[in-house]
Amino acid sequence: MYLYKVVYKVGLTGNIGSGKSTVARVFKTLGVPVFFADYEARQCYYIPDVKQQVIKAFGPEAYTAKGNLNAPFIAQIVFSDACRLQHLNEIIHPALKIRFDNWMQKNEKRNFRYVVMEAAILFESGLSEMVDAAVCVHASQKQRMKRVMRRDGMTTADIQKRMDSQWPDQRIIELSDYCIHNKDRKMILSEILHLHNLFMEKS
Repeated sequence: MYLYKVVYKVGLTGNIGSGKSTVARVFKTLGVPVFFADYEARQCYYIPDVKQQVIKAFGPEAYTAKGNLNAPFIAQIVFSDACRLQHLNEIIHPALKIRFDNWMQKNEKRNFRYVVMEAAILFESGLSEMVDAAVCVHASQKQRMKRVMRRDGMTTADIQKRMDSQWPDQRIIELSDYCIHNKDRKMILSEILHLHNLFMEKS
């Protein structure tokens, strides 16, 4: 594993519908490199060794006839069974950490002051051990439910299953170094800018 030491690394997390991806895009607009762990994790499913492990664990139905990931099939299984969700994470996360290592090597050469890793399960996955500070984005369950229904068209029952599979908000807040409260658009921009200036000083 590549040992990076120069660039200050910020982990950005939050439960489904909290608005963490929106916050990540604001950091990116400010010129900060952002590693979107959820997106990168989806790419890991196509690594030959990982694909073999997924098929072994979930069967050939885990991929379509064209070789694409059958995400609805996987989601239906893992968000109803905590043990199988953990098994899936154990398959994906080692490959994800390697992708982050490679990404960090590239960005260290570009002399950025700090970088952000956006990850839905920053603490659960152990990815928090790879960053210097953790920021969580928090919103009420009612707000999160509305956002996900509007964004993904999921049923209330399916959203609740995903919420139930994640750690409680309070636990994530307690583990984080900073918390962004996603209630008001103007307020959240102010909080992000404050953290941006803080991280620029720390780097």
